Amino acid sequence: MEIKINTPLTYEKIRDLKAGDNILLSGVIYTARDAAHKRLVELIDNGLDLPINIKDETIYYVGPTPAKEGQVIGSAGPTTSYRMDSYSPKLLDLGLKVMIGKGDRNEEVIKSIIKNKAIYLGAIGGAAALISKTIISSEIIAYEDLGAEAIRRMKVKDMPLTVIIDTKGNNLYKKGQEEYLNFKSEKQS
Repeated sequence: MEIKINTPLTYEKIRDLKAGDNILLSGVIYTARDAAHKRLVELIDNGLDLPINIKDETIYYVGPTPAKEGQVIGSAGPTTSYRMDSYSPKLLDLGLKVMIGKGDRNEEVIKSIIKNKAIYLGAIGGAAALISKTIISSEIIAYEDLGAEAIRRMKVKDMPLTVIIDTKGNNLYKKGQEEYLNFKSEKQS
C-alpha cells in the first residue's frame, strides 16, 4: 500500500511513517546537491539568510538534465546522498524535515534525523525518466551559475518514494540486512 502525502511535511505529517513505507509525494520540493549545500552552509556559518526558508521543507538530491522540447525537465534521478552528509545536520537543525536521495547516511546524519524529527526518503536509482514524469513544474531559484546543481523549486505529483530512515532512526537498509541474515541462518539450521 502506498501512502499519499503532500508538502510541506511537518512532523505531524511524517511521525507515523515507518522505514519501508512506500509513499506518493505531491507538492513543492526543492533540489540541491553538494555544491549548493556547501553554499547554504557557508551562509549559515556566516549568519546570513538562506535563499529559501527550509523549515518543514523537502530537499531532493538531484541534478536534472536539460528538458527536451515539450518537457518540464529532463531525467531527474537521485544523487548519492552521502555527498551531502557533512552539510545535512546544519540544515536539519534549521528545520529541514525531509531529504530525498539514494544510498545510506552516516551516523551523524541519522542522529540529527532523530533529534530533529525528520526523515530520509529513497528514490529509485535508474528510474530518472520515470521520476521526471512526476514533476509538474521546475524553476531555478538560486545559484543559477551551478547549472544542473542550481537550487530549483519543483512541484511534483505522486512521486514514488520509500521511507529509508524514519523519525525514530529506524533504517530500512539495516533492517533489510538483519532480516536477510536471520533468514539465511534459519535456512541453514
